[in-house]
Amino acid sequence: MALAGLSVFEMANADGRGPHYDVRLLSERGGLVRSSFGAVVETQAFGKAAFDTVIVGGSQDVRPASRATIMFIRKALKSSRRLASVCTGAFALADAGVLEKRRVTTHWAHARDLQKRYPAIKVDEDCMFIIDGPIWTSAGMTAGIDLALGMVERDLGTETAQLVAKKLVVYHRRAGGQSQHSVLDRVDATSDRIQNALIYARKHLRASLSVEQLAHEVSLSPRQFSRIFRAETGQTPAKAIENMRVEAARLMMEKSDESIDTVASKTGFSDRERMRRAFLRSFGQPPQVLRRNAQANAS
Repeated sequence: MALAGLSVFEMANADGRGPHYDVRLLSERGGLVRSSFGAVVETQAFGKAAFDTVIVGGSQDVRPASRATIMFIRKALKSSRRLASVCTGAFALADAGVLEKRRVTTHWAHARDLQKRYPAIKVDEDCMFIIDGPIWTSAGMTAGIDLALGMVERDLGTETAQLVAKKLVVYHRRAGGQSQHSVLDRVDATSDRIQNALIYARKHLRASLSVEQLAHEVSLSPRQFSRIFRAETGQTPAKAIENMRVEAARLMMEKSDESIDTVASKTGFSDRERMRRAFLRSFGQPPQVLRRNAQANAS
C-alpha cells in the first residue's frame, strides 16, 4: 500500500499532455526489495541525483531509520521542492530531524507513539494528509493516494486530479483535513436488502427517507425492515440516515464554498441548526470548524 499512490502519477502522465512525472523507486542499497506480503520490487540505490519530490513509504514494522536513510532525507529537504511520507514513513522523517515544530500526521494507530517519541512535533492523528511548508505527511494505507492526488492538483490543476481519481475509481478525492475515521464506517449490513436500502438512501439524502419509504424500496414491511436493519447494523434507520447526511455534509463543507444553509438543504437536514447538532454528535465540532481546518490544510 505504500506504493499505491504511485499509480496517481502514472495516470497523470496519461492525460495527453504528459509525461509530467518520472517515477523512480529508491532504497539504501538498491536491487530487489521484498514487500510485507512477499512481492519483490526493483529499486535504485541512493545516489547523488536530486529529485523534485521525495516520498518516504511506511512499513508495518517501525524501526529506526538507518544513517544512510537519514542523510538522504536531510539532503532531500534541501534539494527537493517537497518531501513527503506515507503512513509510518513519518517516523523516518522524524528520525532525520526534519519534522520538529511542524504539524504532521501518520496512521492513526501509530500517531500517539510518534508524538510520544518526538514531543517537538505537532502530531494530528485525525487528518488524511497535512502540508506544512515543503513537508507533506499522510495517514496510512489508501491515504497515500489522497496525498498523491493533492500533489497532482497542485502541479496540474483540479481538473486533472479529478480525472485521475476517476480513472483510479476513487469514489471521491478526500481533502487533507478530512478525518481518518468516517461515520459511514458505522453503517454496514450483510443482507442484500439492507445494503440496497443503504444505497437508495445515499442517492436520495434530500428526501425524507422515512422507515416506510425505505421498507417499500426493499419489499419489506416497516416493522420487518426496522427489526432486520437494527440487527444487521446495530442502529436504527434514523441514526444511520443521520450518519450518511453528516458525512455528505462534511465533504461538501470541506470541498466547496457553499453556505451552511445550502449544505444543510442539499444533504437532507431541515435547517442549519439540525445539521450543527448532528455534527457535534458525530465529530464534537460544528461545521464551521471542520471547514476552517480543511482550508488550513489545503493552504
